[in-house]
Amino acid sequence: MTVDSYDQLAIFSAVAQERSFTRAAARLGMSQPALSRAMRQLEERLGVRLLARTTRSVSPTEAGEHLLRVIAPRFEEIDTELKLLSEFRDKPAGKLRITAGEHSAITVLHPVLAKLLPEHPDLSIEIIVDYGLTDIVAEGFDAGVRLGEQVAKDMIAMRIGPDMRMAVVGSPAYFSRHPKPLIPNDLMQHNCINLRMPTHGGLLLWEFEKNGQELNVRVEGQAVFNNIAMRLEAVLQGLGLAYMPEDLVLEHVAQGRLVHVLKDWCEPFSGYHLYYPSRRQSSPAFTLLREALRYEG
Repeated sequence: MTVDSYDQLAIFSAVAQERSFTRAAARLGMSQPALSRAMRQLEERLGVRLLARTTRSVSPTEAGEHLLRVIAPRFEEIDTELKLLSEFRDKPAGKLRITAGEHSAITVLHPVLAKLLPEHPDLSIEIIVDYGLTDIVAEGFDAGVRLGEQVAKDMIAMRIGPDMRMAVVGSPAYFSRHPKPLIPNDLMQHNCINLRMPTHGGLLLWEFEKNGQELNVRVEGQAVFNNIAMRLEAVLQGLGLAYMPEDLVLEHVAQGRLVHVLKDWCEPFSGYHLYYPSRRQSSPAFTLLREALRYEG
């Protein structure tokens, strides 16, 4: 197979997987005209239409679906083996892509990267913050970080943090105007600061448990955000009650800036885990990151 043929098949695979010339061009670092030209040449050479194009979308034809099933696993194997070539270097090198939620990225990943990256200048790590349950294989990630209960059963999972607790907090100023909730259902009478989940567009459900009794509350309020910093600032300003990881608010509680309520309804749960495909062979770079993240508590 010629170099041009290999390049054209790689381009087809990217377009078929992304179902978009724009996203495929960004993924491959190519211009759209060059990508479109390569696709036309491949279809002309094979004598068959591989992609069905409209003004708004692109999708594989029946022949394209067949070709994608054949070549996609091969390209994945080649990519994995190319990454393993770093084993022949004296130092871990290369790029790793990790998907994680905002809290784990800030509290678990960032402290490790702050130590690891200066010691290994040939190592590059990209962290993509996403609240959704990302398909790391389909999206081209080396690994992901999620709570233990969220990790798919077909993945290898390694604990990288302690058990966690959530906390419901409000400012003293807020509680000077409103009674403290005694049970989760009391939250329905409060102005609650919500988190918008980007994957499905819904609001985060506030989950509680006490003595084996689980209770989920769908709260309402004036303020809705999609990140930690703005929710924390809003609760400190007295705009309402917030439901956040306990470790982010303990200092504010200790300093009297926030009041912690419903403690007896916030039981510990499984903390963060690094997860990756069971068939993944560990490169020196990935092994280095994995061991740096391993939780020994």
